[in-house]
Parts: sequence; C-alpha cells; structure tokens
Amino acid sequence: MSATAPESTPPAPLQDRIDALEATQLSPRAARSYPARRAEPEPDSAVRTPFQRDRDRIVHSKAFRRLKHKTQVFIAPEGDHYRTRLTHTLETCGIARTVARALALNEDLTEAIGLGHDLGHAPFGHIGEEVLDRCLRERYDERFRHNRHSLRVVERLERDGHGLNLTEQVRDGILCHSSGEDEPATLEGAIVRLVDRIAYINHDIDDAVRAGVLAFEDLPADDIAVLGSSGSERIDALVRDLVEQSAGAGAIVQSERVGAAMGRLREFMFERVYLAPEARSEHDRVRRTLGGLFEHYLDEPDLVVAEPGVGDELQRVTDYVAGMTDRFAIATFKRLALPEESRL
Repeated sequence: MSATAPESTPPAPLQDRIDALEATQLSPRAARSYPARRAEPEPDSAVRTPFQRDRDRIVHSKAFRRLKHKTQVFIAPEGDHYRTRLTHTLETCGIARTVARALALNEDLTEAIGLGHDLGHAPFGHIGEEVLDRCLRERYDERFRHNRHSLRVVERLERDGHGLNLTEQVRDGILCHSSGEDEPATLEGAIVRLVDRIAYINHDIDDAVRAGVLAFEDLPADDIAVLGSSGSERIDALVRDLVEQSAGAGAIVQSERVGAAMGRLREFMFERVYLAPEARSEHDRVRRTLGGLFEHYLDEPDLVVAEPGVGDELQRVTDYVAGMTDRFAIATFKRLALPEESRL
C-alpha cells in the first residue's frame, strides 16, 4: 500500500499575504501596498503588488529606455564610464531602497519612485532643462521643469497617449522629488527626494575628477573630512546618518553636521562644475542646438511626431524636444542646419 502525499494547501491570495507581512514587518509610518489608488481603477495583479506593477510599467516604458542616451553632466562624453541619466537613476534607486529597508518603509514604492523620477528630463542634462525653460519663458511665459514633465510622461504621453495609470503615491513622489515642490506625501517619496542629491553630488564628483575638471585636492577639505575621501565612503556616511537621524524623527532628515557638509559640497559642485566655465562653454552649443530645434518645430509643427490629442502645438513641440536623447537631438540639428553634409 503506497503512501499518499498530503494535499498541499494553496497559498493565500497575494494581497492577504502582503497585508499580513506589512502589518508585522513595516513601520506604522510606511505606505501600505493596498489598496491601489489609481486615476483609472483596474483589477489587482495576482502576482505583483500595485507598486511592483508601477515599477514594471516604468522600466518597460519608452522614456525609461531613452535615459541611457541622456546626459547627466558631461555632454556627449567620449569615455565609456561617465554617468548617464539612466545610471544616475539606477544609483539613486539602489541607495533609496537601502534607506527604505533600514527604516522599515515600503521598498517597492521607493523603487518605483526612484526609477520614475527623471523620466521627463530634457536632453543635455540640467543645461538642456535651463535652455528649454528659457525658450518657453521668453516666447510664451511658460515654464519647463523636469519633475513636472516626468509626471506628464507617465500620466499622458506613454502608452500612445494613454499614460501608465500609476498609483497616486508614485505620481506624487515623481512630482515632489525636486526642491520647489511641496514635500512628498509619503516618507518613501521623501527618501528619493534627498537620496537624489546624495547620488548626483557624489557620482558627479567622480565624473568631474575623471574628466580632469577637478582634482581630489580641489575638494573642500573640511567637508571631505566629515563625509569621507571616496565616493563610497561619502555615500555610506550620508546613508548611515540619514537612517540614524530619521529612525526616531518620524521624518526623513539629516544631522546638522552632515547635512551642512553635504550642502556645502553641493554648492562647491555648482560653482566648480555645474556652472563653471567648462560647463558654460557647452551652454552656447546646447542653446543653439535645443533652441534651434524648438524654434524649428514651432514654425513647422506638422513635422512633430506626437500622439493625437496630447496638447496644443506648443505642448506637442515641448514634449517632442524634451523627449529627445542627446544624440538624436544633435543628429537632427545637424540634418536641419547642414542638409547637404548630412547626405554625404
């Protein structure tokens, strides 16, 4: 007589398991995965939480794929090891998840916000954003802000103009990751807002040294003594301070000493790298390229590749130019400005 294996009990539905897990493992201040708050209600997935679905929608979006060819700081760098907007996004996301886990907050939400926060960045980094903003202000008294455009990308432009229908918490985190906006509605969004700076300050130092724009000896010695001499040391010090200070505060905060050192290091980077003569020498080239494309497509809006019903002519041109990668913008400008050479 052969033994019969006992019937296995089917697992509980995913929502029940996640709810039970979050009740015991997450901080009371953490965002809960359920219920999903979307502009357009839809059935939940049987195998992914709402924030995991948001993460996957972002990663599979066209805007996310374009980030690999968008500048972080250095325009069209020749070396293979400089950061792009994509690598910045991944570094920010990794650090933010570490902080969320240490604080018993929702990692899935943190990850989705981190992956989506820069989807709407213009080509050519912050210089490109500044140029596009100036074009809109001078001609139409409008503004361009990459965080607001990131929200537009996920709400209106992706999926052939239908948007990704992300949860309210992810959309809030994307919008509010930049200074000048209200504080994020969730602690997970607040993590991304601060970690974004932690990531770009430190990896931009690394790239600036690699490019010969800075030497290690140029870095402010007092702040380096507080934060560490290498990028990994500084990130570790900043993360540990952030976790230690936030754990008992009920908010995402830094100590005065470490926060001040990071603020001074950021000011140093603006003075010596972001707004330095080397960067400004690129500004005229970006202004000619991006400004020229903007004016050209405003004069000939029928040439813009856009989904119907996503805005007036000005909005469609802004969407099109902002969505370009650096190399596509350069190639398109050359083709328009030098049509004979482009056919050689």
